[in-house]
Amino acid sequence: MANTQSHPAGSFCWVELSTSDQDAAKKFYSSLFGWTPNDSPMGPSEFYTIFRLNGHDAAAAYTQQKEEREQHVPPHWNLYMAVDSADDAVAKAAKAGGTVLAPAFDVMDAGRMGVVQDPTGAIFCVWQAKKNIGIGVAGENNTFCWADLSTPDAQRGGRFYSDLFGWKLEKGEKDPSGYLHIKNGDTFIGGIPPAEHHNPKSPAHWLIYFMVADVEAATEKAKGMGAKVYMPPRKMEGVGTWSIVADPQGAVFALFKSGR
Repeated sequence: MANTQSHPAGSFCWVELSTSDQDAAKKFYSSLFGWTPNDSPMGPSEFYTIFRLNGHDAAAAYTQQKEEREQHVPPHWNLYMAVDSADDAVAKAAKAGGTVLAPAFDVMDAGRMGVVQDPTGAIFCVWQAKKNIGIGVAGENNTFCWADLSTPDAQRGGRFYSDLFGWKLEKGEKDPSGYLHIKNGDTFIGGIPPAEHHNPKSPAHWLIYFMVADVEAATEKAKGMGAKVYMPPRKMEGVGTWSIVADPQGAVFALFKSGR
């Protein structure tokens, strides 16, 4: 098991499910990924679930807030980026053309965060770690491994994140599709598919990927538990196999196995 002790600035450091049925989501993801849910009170009748894999934090879930339900925001996965200062990152995002949805605020003694919408519409969070670094396990099956920015304006979106986090965007040497690989420092962490791959009926968003041992088997298992398959398993030589599904409440994510 590859444990993670820290997350460099600009890297993806946490994934969090906003769901309409937290108890159902706990059962679904615990069965699909072997995660163990641990609940912490958030108020009189609310709780925050941290999913653990072999004792290490892998992801989280919470019940959608009243504001999200009133705005008809569907269940979804939130993506967090590590920063040295949440306040500075939020201010910089605003100057780069982003919309600040939640100015920097403390999450008890765990860390400090802010919520931003990029110029193309995708929403993400920034995280300044204190006692909680975020994801504590990576590089193993049933853990977060990648994220794609699905947007109708890849150029504008890429420029925004490069300005904010210092990311480098690179095309694959033998990939004529136009897919841009996101490089944070010396590490490839995600990508930006060509705009024509974005569903015009869907708002811009970050699609997160979970690594699994067998994409076909995991996809069928998810389907058998009520998930909807948006893209059946697809294989690309030299890259891997992946599928795109939505959990029973509607939150979309991808399953992936490397072909390298």
